[in-house]
Amino acid sequence: MVFDIDLCVQRGERAIACAFRSDSGIVALFGPSGVGKTSVLDMLAGLLRPNAGHVAIAGRRLFDSATAIDLPTARRRCGYVFQQPRLFPHMRVRANLRYGRPRGDPDGGTHGLSQQALIDLLGIGDLLDRWPSSLSGGEAQRVAIGRALLSDPHYLLLDEPISSLDDARRQEILDMIARLHGLTAIPIVYVSHDRRELDYLGGDIIVLDGSHAGDAPDRVIT
Repeated sequence: MVFDIDLCVQRGERAIACAFRSDSGIVALFGPSGVGKTSVLDMLAGLLRPNAGHVAIAGRRLFDSATAIDLPTARRRCGYVFQQPRLFPHMRVRANLRYGRPRGDPDGGTHGLSQQALIDLLGIGDLLDRWPSSLSGGEAQRVAIGRALLSDPHYLLLDEPISSLDDARRQEILDMIARLHGLTAIPIVYVSHDRRELDYLGGDIIVLDGSHAGDAPDRVIT
């Protein structure tokens, strides 16, 4: 089982819940804005502590309220790509990519791909000496994905990574994500409110609509 997730958290007066099990290497969280998709990602990353439940990804139990397991974010080996690239503005692209690289691993890389192979796959070799402020939206998002992958993550979280891009750049990033998953088989949780993106990537789609308020699991569409 790649994903075994059952989580709930109370945020103010709103209950957010997500429960699913999946053998698919890509799982997509789908639903309208404000339904709690980013909160679910934050719980998977260890940035938000659930009130109850468990998180197991690719055989590693990261959180379990019943047995008091709660690995800190740094030990979860999670690659997180946000809606905005969040590159360090005072670092050139090369230094941004190096950030978070495992100690003692000068070449970086992930899941069998070297740092150079990832740079080539992402098409960012010509950007290494540029400042983030000089990058287009699509270029910056490719660098952000590269930075996440070069930390050699156990799994990858993508929070609406192409929502701010034009149609051409959106398709470019979707193609790249599909190629990366095909080459690395890294488990991916992808968030979007655009069903077309999710259909293109394949995998299982988890529908979050907030109607159950934590009383029932979300629907899995395969």
